[in-house]
Amino acid sequence: MDKPSTFDDLLTIMRRLRGPGGCPWDAEQTHESLTRYLLEETYEVIEAIDLQSPEMLKEELGDLLLQPIFHSAIAEEAGTFTMDDVISALCEKLVRRHPHVFGDVEILDSKAQIENWEQIKKTEKGDKRKSVLAGIPPHLPALLKAQKITEKASRVGFDWEHIDQVAAKVMEELHEFEEAMSEGDNDRMEAELGDLLFAIVNLGRFLSINPEEALRKTIKRFQSRFQYIEDKLHFQGRHMKEATISEMDQLWEEAKELEKHGKLIQPAGM
Repeated sequence: MDKPSTFDDLLTIMRRLRGPGGCPWDAEQTHESLTRYLLEETYEVIEAIDLQSPEMLKEELGDLLLQPIFHSAIAEEAGTFTMDDVISALCEKLVRRHPHVFGDVEILDSKAQIENWEQIKKTEKGDKRKSVLAGIPPHLPALLKAQKITEKASRVGFDWEHIDQVAAKVMEELHEFEEAMSEGDNDRMEAELGDLLFAIVNLGRFLSINPEEALRKTIKRFQSRFQYIEDKLHFQGRHMKEATISEMDQLWEEAKELEKHGKLIQPAGM
């Protein structure tokens, strides 16, 4: 075939890979077996965004796009739906859920749009859900799931009125965790740590801070600073186990200072 470059070319390539004389591995895949790759490719796209690399983002978006192509090919073979069906359903949904763009509904801000979006979803599903908290994917990362839950609860008025109350709740949960620690009760410590994390997620929501994103950035900073310590000690011909905590703390502060001035190299991945 000529140099492939269109969406239809992509569908043709996938059908050939899955078909007779194609790739054995591709032909063996199922919706279930591909689940891990969908997650992996999503996180690789996020990494490309973090690294602000257009070339890497272009490649990773292509890898992510392969997943719905793959799933649609499997469904087409089973006679359940095709990629055209997926695209058609998506187009219809986007138009239906944006009546302020494609209709005559007036919406003044993003907050009103979110509320309208949720109302449209309820209408679409016949409002059969028994709980306001229904519809949250069970496999979401815990921090993101906690954020989604607090957002849904807030939309029906189950929320604090002021951020000071939320901050006070965080401190209350911290004290309760400290009490559990002093008692040495592992079960209670686990429960109180969960409560503390949940309260912190709620505080982040009030401040429009995504907890998953905030934690990922903290992890990245930790990796960079830790790697700086390793590199510095390696240059001295030493291993971290041979350094004192005081020496490592000093190098940690050096790394933080370099970070402030944009001179600390960020690790590509660990």
